[in-house]
Amino acid sequence: MTSDTVAVGVVANPASGRDIRRLVAQASVFPTAEKANMVQRLLTAFASVGVTRALLSTDLGGISAAVLRASRARRPGRDGAWPDVVFCADDAITGTALDTTNAVRRMVADGVRLIVCLGGDGTARVAAAACGDVPLLALSTGTNNAFPRMREATVAGLAGGLVATGAVAAETGTRRATVLHVGTADRGETALVDVCASRSRHIGSRALWHPETLTELFCTFAEPDGIGLSSVAGQLCPSPRDEPDGVALTLAPPEHARWVVYAPIAPGLVLPVGVDAWRPLPVGEPVEIGLRGGVIAVDGERELELTGTETATVRLCAEGPRCVDVSAVLAEASANGLLRTENQVAQRKERQR
Repeated sequence: MTSDTVAVGVVANPASGRDIRRLVAQASVFPTAEKANMVQRLLTAFASVGVTRALLSTDLGGISAAVLRASRARRPGRDGAWPDVVFCADDAITGTALDTTNAVRRMVADGVRLIVCLGGDGTARVAAAACGDVPLLALSTGTNNAFPRMREATVAGLAGGLVATGAVAAETGTRRATVLHVGTADRGETALVDVCASRSRHIGSRALWHPETLTELFCTFAEPDGIGLSSVAGQLCPSPRDEPDGVALTLAPPEHARWVVYAPIAPGLVLPVGVDAWRPLPVGEPVEIGLRGGVIAVDGERELELTGTETATVRLCAEGPRCVDVSAVLAEASANGLLRTENQVAQRKERQR
C-alpha cells in the first residue's frame, strides 16, 4: 500500500444469530441480506471520511457475494463513492471460527487501521484474539451480544473511519478492554465478557440452559441492560465497561441462594439465577475455580471440560482489544467540526447584504 492509503477490514460471520438459542427462544435473527446491507452502509460511511481501501472477508453464506454484486452494479456519480473493495480469498473457507481468524490476520498483515466484525460475542472474541493492537469495532449481529454494540452501521462506520484516518486520535476514540484468561495446566481460553463454571458434565450443545447447575461467574463488566450471564451481575452488582475491575459471583440453586436474580440469559429467555455472594474482581488477581468436575463456559458457551482432579484458574487482565468508542469519536467530531464544512458562497452573500 502507498503512504496515503487508509485501509480497513470488515469480517462478517454468516452463521451469527442463527444458533439453537434463537430457534428455541423465538428470538429474532439477522438474515444474510441485512448483514450484506450493513457492510454496504459501512463502505459508504468509510468513503465519506477518507478511507480509501476496504478488505472484506469471504464466506459461503452469501454475504460477500451480495456485496460483490452490489459493487459491480454501482454507478459512479449516482450511488456515491466506496473505497476500493478487496476480498480476502486466499484461505479455504472452513465454515468455522478459523475463517474469522484467518481473515483478521491477513487484514492486519496488510496494514489495516481498523477491524470491524459483525457477529455476536463469539465472533468478537475470535476477532479480538487475532487483531493485536489494531482498533476493533464490534457490531451486533449475533445471539448473545453483551460485548458487541447494537449500532446503525452507517454511524459506526463514520466513527471507525475517523479513527482509521487519524482524524480522531486513538487515545480519544478507543478504550482498552479487559479480558478474562481461564485455563487448566495445559488448556486455556480467553473471554471478553464472562467465564462461568457449571456442574454439567459435557460440552454438548455449548449453550448454558440450566442456571441451577452454575457455581461461579466472573465478568469483565456487567451492565443492567445486558444480555447473557453477565446480566445476572448487572442486576445485582453493576460494573461499568470503563472501570478496570470486574466482578466475581458465587452462584447456587435459587431455592438455597441469598439472592435470586431474574436474568435474561438469552434472547427470549428470562430465568431465576441464585447468587450467594459477590465481590469486585481486580485486575491481575488469580482465582482458583472451586468446581471439581464439570465444564467452564466462555462468553456463554461451554469450552473446557474438567475431570474430577483438574483445577482451573481465572484471571482478569488489562491487555484486551483496543475498542472503538463510537459515542466518544462522534462527540469529538462534533466538538471539532470534523463532519461539517462552511458554505463560502452563502457567507459571501451574507457579507454583501
